[in-house]
Amino acid sequence: MKSKDVVALVLGGHVNGYSIIKELHASSINCIALFDSGRSLSRYSNKISYHAEIDSTSEKLLFELRKLNLLYDQIVIYPTDDLQLENLLDIYKEISSFCYLPFNSNNLLQALDKSFQYAICDRYDIPYPKTISAKKLSDLDCISELQFPLLIKPSTRKDLTVDVFRTLYCKDYDNYMSQKKYLSDLMNSNIEFVISEFVPGDDTNIYAYTCFRSNEGEILNSWTGKKLTQYPDNYGIFSSASNESPPVVEKQGADLVNAMDAYGILEPEFKYDCRDGKYKLMEVNLRSMMWHRTGSISGVKIQETQYLYAINNQVKNYKQDKDINIHFVLMLHEIPNLIARKGYWKHFKYNVFGGERREWAIFEVNDVKPFVYSLNLLFLMMGSACLRRFGLR
Repeated sequence: MKSKDVVALVLGGHVNGYSIIKELHASSINCIALFDSGRSLSRYSNKISYHAEIDSTSEKLLFELRKLNLLYDQIVIYPTDDLQLENLLDIYKEISSFCYLPFNSNNLLQALDKSFQYAICDRYDIPYPKTISAKKLSDLDCISELQFPLLIKPSTRKDLTVDVFRTLYCKDYDNYMSQKKYLSDLMNSNIEFVISEFVPGDDTNIYAYTCFRSNEGEILNSWTGKKLTQYPDNYGIFSSASNESPPVVEKQGADLVNAMDAYGILEPEFKYDCRDGKYKLMEVNLRSMMWHRTGSISGVKIQETQYLYAINNQVKNYKQDKDINIHFVLMLHEIPNLIARKGYWKHFKYNVFGGERREWAIFEVNDVKPFVYSLNLLFLMMGSACLRRFGLR
């Protein structure tokens, strides 16, 4: 298929979406569309050739996809959050004839369930924290076999309109009991949880394996790296990252995605446990994450891999550069971290000035408008960081 008949569609225009756009454009894929909601930094990029605003419903997504299909024969889709994946699954039959959908439609909902991910770990001897599944209210009383502190994460959500936390940290039994009613209310809204023992260590101990796995079950390209720090705390999202990681992360990651029989861009995250020297699964993400451009700047073009595979072109084989230490830095998170997190200066100094090479997540001289827009976000986040630092939020 000729490339002019194909459009790469990025869903979501925050940092992860903008990183996908930058990677594709750097691979001479210039026909790039963006669907976002509200204002996003990506909509100001000069690298996109089509833009539409959508809401969180599958109906609006279907409407805009059909409009885009009037212009292009094939749409290669790049989702950036789980809701988008579920919406795409909801309209799978209507769009699969003209869209490349980067997931296994037969098991997507199961693969998104963290309980299922941990069950796979059990079966294939991949380390993970001791965990229980909370699928009914009585399960909240079954924590006696776990040691505090605990991390609680949504396992699967059946009501996508309910606002739920990403991670809840409970330092002791009293803290857990104080949160129990809140958890019960969420479970009454069809939210299920996994409750896990906390792996000791801060956010400098998190590693990931990222790959593209084809519909035929072949891993076509992959890379590994680590989060240098997260935002706004140890249980948050990426702030800076590097291309460092031990070989075991690659082995465990590949074993896991193969066992799950998942397709598309996949990212298992592991945390190093200093007590037994094992890298334990935190979660598997079935889409590109905010720091995925760490792979492309160290030599592995995962976004290009998906595009070439989707249009039946030959996929290039890439080898990650591990000879130099490369830092991928998001100042949008680094500066608020410096304000809000006590003792963060040592991390800030290393993330921003350390390593042998540094790449900025947003700033680019030839595409400066997204950076200018991000300054508005930065000022808002700095205000929130000041409130957190002084205990006002």
